[in-house]
Amino acid sequence: MLKYVFRGLLTAFFAWALLSPFMNQDVAVEEADQTEATQQGKQRVIKKEKPLHNVKLPDFAGFTDVKEKKQAFFDFIRPHVEAENKKILQQRASLEIARMMLEYNEPLTSKQLSDIKKILTSYKLPTSIDVLSLTQALRRVDIIPKELALMQAANESAWGTSRFARIGLNFFGQWCYNKGCGMVPRRRANEAAHEVTAFKSVRAAVSSYFKNINTHAAYKDLRTIRADLRRQQKPIEATKLTQGLLSYSERREAYIEELNTMINQNRAYFDE
Repeated sequence: MLKYVFRGLLTAFFAWALLSPFMNQDVAVEEADQTEATQQGKQRVIKKEKPLHNVKLPDFAGFTDVKEKKQAFFDFIRPHVEAENKKILQQRASLEIARMMLEYNEPLTSKQLSDIKKILTSYKLPTSIDVLSLTQALRRVDIIPKELALMQAANESAWGTSRFARIGLNFFGQWCYNKGCGMVPRRRANEAAHEVTAFKSVRAAVSSYFKNINTHAAYKDLRTIRADLRRQQKPIEATKLTQGLLSYSERREAYIEELNTMINQNRAYFDE
């Protein structure tokens, strides 16, 4: 009898181990943090945190099939990533055309000048327009492979189940530093002042992630790797760019290794 009980427990353990990476990792913590004792005894009342947006999210935590959960997550995030990359390629084309015209001493139209200045400003670059400045701008105005963006979203949001993803549409773990700009982490150190940014739309969250990678000094190495691949006319591969994300996580090399593993394990989902 004990032998069968042991086998049952062992089977249950392995099933849990298989599914745990895709389960809501912060539910237990949230419920513990969201409960408080009443004055009349040890009875606890759970407070449900309201979303800071009006977006209807899929119930990612409700999926019991891992493949279906992954497919639902990718289908939800992918269109926003592809739209952002399309916009960036259009911006990049405008810069390349303008640079080519300047190289041949062709004057830019007033609309070109206006559009390029808007692009430069949005990427936190000086608005002077010449061949050198546009060449430098092209290091920032460039795509992020969807494989990388999707896997960072999955990793940072626990496949869409984290508190920050559900309440604030923050799928990429982005921080902000103005009081009230987002959600206060429940385990934030007393001396810390950061919050986790809350977004009103998924597209806004994705756009912010792209701008962060393409402008922040911490990811200069990623942009250098990408520019080198461009110069060599090689594909911009996600697993090559991950080497420029050491500063994205305190786990550093372990984080990079985990991202690369996730990218390689989920390639079947990227183009569906």
